[in-house]
Amino acid sequence: MANQKRVMRVLRKDDLDAIVRIDQVASKQNRREYYTRKIEAMLNPNHNINVSLVCEIDGRLAGFVMGDVYFGEFGIPETSATIDTIGVDPELQAHGVGSELLDQFMTNMKAAGVKKVYTSVNWDNFALARFFARQRFAPSKRVNLEYELA
Repeated sequence: MANQKRVMRVLRKDDLDAIVRIDQVASKQNRREYYTRKIEAMLNPNHNINVSLVCEIDGRLAGFVMGDVYFGEFGIPETSATIDTIGVDPELQAHGVGSELLDQFMTNMKAAGVKKVYTSVNWDNFALARFFARQRFAPSKRVNLEYELA
């Protein structure tokens, strides 16, 4: 892994197939429609800014992080950001790809004036919770609420 060329860059529309492939291995579902809509929305000129990133290793997409910047939404007065999706090619996990993506994302958010970055993890996804804990994420003072429609 040390001799391979890593490039961090902004996510593009032509990253769709690789993102779907990485996510399908992790989620055991094909969520192409979700990612198609998400990427189209992110790249829409009316969208705030595209803050989503990918990591390429030797020209191959190795991982991605998707998020948004918010300017006062949800009653939070300061500029904040969310990370809603992160994925790393299973063959490249435990090689620092996810950590590098988050480091670059945080650097970009700081430059954009973001004060806090939020994410959510399913309560039983221990591996992802540990990953975010290693990246210095901590439980938030915010409470997520849900209402199940029957």
